[in-house]
Amino acid sequence: MTDLLHAPGFLGTNANFAADMTLLLSLLVVIIFSYGFYLARRGHYDTHKWVQTTGAVLNIILVLWLMILPYRDFILRDGGGPREAIFYGVTSVHALVGFAAFTFGNFVVLRGHKLVPEKLRFNNYKPFMRTAYALYMLTTGLGVWTYYTWFVTTSRPPVF
Repeated sequence: MTDLLHAPGFLGTNANFAADMTLLLSLLVVIIFSYGFYLARRGHYDTHKWVQTTGAVLNIILVLWLMILPYRDFILRDGGGPREAIFYGVTSVHALVGFAAFTFGNFVVLRGHKLVPEKLRFNNYKPFMRTAYALYMLTTGLGVWTYYTWFVTTSRPPVF
């Protein structure tokens, strides 16, 4: 499995298979969350809840498996660096906004399943769900910019 993840990517950039897969799976999560948003607008709340939960679980796997380690290795530990300042800046902004989206979005999902303490529950879901959706869309846009910076414009892209 490790050999496959470290094999050359399939999108024609300097990325490896893992980075290309992460990008495509992140875009799949965008589609899932957008479909869930559509379902909520149509009043299909039970289906919406399970679609959003599916997207959140896929996102948790992506973040914990394919995003934290490259951030640690290439930003915090500066493996293969130093690189252009934009490499570190874009990635750090993506990580900061992503952490907020990840934490808040998963809280909203847990709240939807009534898995948070009573004191943390809210009744008006709309502003919370829309904020979580907007944060995720912003994070995804920053993630695409990070991919572009890492594997298209950086003179010495990370190799992992």
